[in-house]
Amino acid sequence: MPSFDIVSEVNEVEVKNAVEQANKEVSTRFDFKGSDARVEQAEKVLTVFADDDFKLSQVKEILTAKLAKRGVDVRCLDEGDVAKISGNKVKQVITVKVGVEGELAKKIVRVIKDSKLKVQASIQGDAVRVSGAKRDILQDTIALVRKSITDFPLQYQNFRD
Repeated sequence: MPSFDIVSEVNEVEVKNAVEQANKEVSTRFDFKGSDARVEQAEKVLTVFADDDFKLSQVKEILTAKLAKRGVDVRCLDEGDVAKISGNKVKQVITVKVGVEGELAKKIVRVIKDSKLKVQASIQGDAVRVSGAKRDILQDTIALVRKSITDFPLQYQNFRD
């Protein structure tokens, strides 16, 4: 029975490269001379440090530009609150979301079931498996999900006949 998986993944190597490029650009820019602006990465958590809110937004802009240039979808970034550190320095935690979360998975399954296509959708961990009788119906399902879920980056993998 043909099937495919709907997942959300991020290339961690590209994220690491984008962070390194952003740090390099921040260290060479004139408006950041003498400041403590930088981006640190720990697994799937990015922490942006800066001297004030304006410089923080500038560093985030550089980071998102580098991520987009490296092919990482910026919709997978979940920005936390801006926190004050010692003095007037600030930091912000940005989480890289990986995997289809429970609410989004339920929404995808609901969209597929409401479409009346002859497919079965089931939630399996952080992925949604869709199986059907014919390959054409599965391709219609991919088109439907692409059209209806636009606020989160999804990939369609493991297409099997």
